[in-house]
Amino acid sequence: MSGSPASYRDRIYIVKDIILKLVEYGELNQTALVSFCGLNMTKHRPILDELEANGLVERTERPSGKRTVTFYRPTQKGLEFFRNILEPYERMFPRRKDGQQPESGGSGLNLMATMMLILI
Repeated sequence: MSGSPASYRDRIYIVKDIILKLVEYGELNQTALVSFCGLNMTKHRPILDELEANGLVERTERPSGKRTVTFYRPTQKGLEFFRNILEPYERMFPRRKDGQQPESGGSGLNLMATMMLILI
């Protein structure tokens, strides 16, 4: 149900979800990233472009037969932004008042992502 309060995600949480997925997987192709984050490529491309322009994610393109596949990975600056800004923001202003997290996007770091952030 498009536009309903249950399906709406603030921009900051979309950014957090993008960086979180990239931290979890290290690198994702554009299709997988958009799918895992529950985004629409046409609608949300400006967010990815802005993250790249601000140095929070890195985009690379690789040939694959006749096609070019776009991959994204978090930068060190993106990891620091995630750790120092996005995580404290969500602790201060959780997505839902009742303590439950929405199904799409998720909030907390899983064990592997937490370990990656600690190691970096």
